[in-house]
Amino acid sequence: MPVIDAAGIRTRYEMIGDGPPILMFSPGGFDSSLENWTSFGRYKQLGFIEALSQRYTCLVFDRRESGQSGGRLERLTWPKYIDQAIGLLDHLGLDKVHTMGGCVGCSSAALLAIEQPERVRSMVLFSPAGGVTYRAAQHRRFTQHLGFALEHGVQGVVDHARSTTAGFTKDPRVGPWAAALRRDDSFASKFAATSLARYQTIVSGSARLLFDRDTVPGPEPEDLQLLEIPALVVPGEDLSHTRSAARYLEECLPRAEYWDVPVVDQTPEASTARVLEFLAHH
Repeated sequence: MPVIDAAGIRTRYEMIGDGPPILMFSPGGFDSSLENWTSFGRYKQLGFIEALSQRYTCLVFDRRESGQSGGRLERLTWPKYIDQAIGLLDHLGLDKVHTMGGCVGCSSAALLAIEQPERVRSMVLFSPAGGVTYRAAQHRRFTQHLGFALEHGVQGVVDHARSTTAGFTKDPRVGPWAAALRRDDSFASKFAATSLARYQTIVSGSARLLFDRDTVPGPEPEDLQLLEIPALVVPGEDLSHTRSAARYLEECLPRAEYWDVPVVDQTPEASTARVLEFLAHH
């Protein structure tokens, strides 16, 4: 698969299909690799790539610090995730795209529309991550990681991350930079040389500001309320993808269509048909 530099981040991507482009923000939290559209949780049954690529070009990529994309040891922020996506669009010369987010990818899709509304034709926000329990779980994960770092040092984080294939979601000890630590020896060396005090500030700041609300993290509600971009919002219904998170997006987005269907009825056939119907009108 092609690899480019996007906003200073090594970025692996793939373009599948033929037709108008859809920039797809992967599900999977801190392990948001492009393969997640076909291998992660519900998405391996839903078959979005196969269905959408019959009429559209699906542009999928590894989010920074995921899959085979690179990383940077800095406080993680939603705008920095968007910088990578904008760099990818710029490299490919894509002036205007549909977007689709799955899970936490919905936060990035919405924020891209806020940052560069002229480049977004429409948004599909499928099973957005968010809610009280979701925020608490994210903070708990960062706290567990920081506890491990304080006990074993920054070098201990590197050593543990490189001794396993588990991601941050399943094993908080590896931290959110685990994928880049495993792939890039130079990055791992620089990472290990970071002082513990500096690392503690980066980790605690990332957790506090990435997950600062009990609904969909990332975009501010007032910015969402000013968006004139059509959006299809599809609810989840578990503790990480609450119906309240989806309803929040419906409430904030002026041109939102809410697909009020329980997850049990969001079959592959029904889901792909609803998404294709929405895209065809925009």
